[in-house]
Amino acid sequence: MNAQQMKQLSDEDLMELFQAGNESAYNLLFERYKKRIYHFLFRYTHNEGDSEDLLQETFMRVYRSKHSYNRIAKFSTWLYTIALNLAKTHYKKKTRMEMVSFHTDEGQQSFEVTDMLEDRDLEPDRMYQKRTVVRYIEKALQRISTDFREVLVLRDIQGLSYEEISEVTGFPMGTVKSKLNRGRVQLQQLLRRMTVDPNTADLQTRFILS
Repeated sequence: MNAQQMKQLSDEDLMELFQAGNESAYNLLFERYKKRIYHFLFRYTHNEGDSEDLLQETFMRVYRSKHSYNRIAKFSTWLYTIALNLAKTHYKKKTRMEMVSFHTDEGQQSFEVTDMLEDRDLEPDRMYQKRTVVRYIEKALQRISTDFREVLVLRDIQGLSYEEISEVTGFPMGTVKSKLNRGRVQLQQLLRRMTVDPNTADLQTRFILS
């Protein structure tokens, strides 16, 4: 099987190839998920170096534990579970119960929504407004209760299904939906407090929750 054919395979097919000893399949999985997992981990550390270290450790766990993966589970769910557990362990080691404060310095934003909002055809003032939106959302996310934030990020930023979030977090489905709804309400309320114009706050919320 050539490289182009392998790129067309599902995550689960690639994982089976990797379990059979195909190192190229592992490399493809890393390329598919490195950016998403990095951004996910950055939500917990807000530190580029720590996020990169945790990303590498996540995929080292995948490498070392490849035979513990069972195809009945989605690869992405299994991968996010590993990353989440490592992030929580990192938290405990640093004895921090809440996320670190938001870095407002330009160039330190590593928020995935930035890519989503990016549009090079926008007028400069519109581009500035969208980047401001990202900063507001980022600040608001840091103030949301940790459990709510975890579910909100997995669903509305990372795009996981309710079932996948339930598997990753260990929360029952009903709890996932409840935490998501409450997290969204908290986010909306915080965004409104950060802006003078309520309509602007609603616009900011739709960027992340639409």
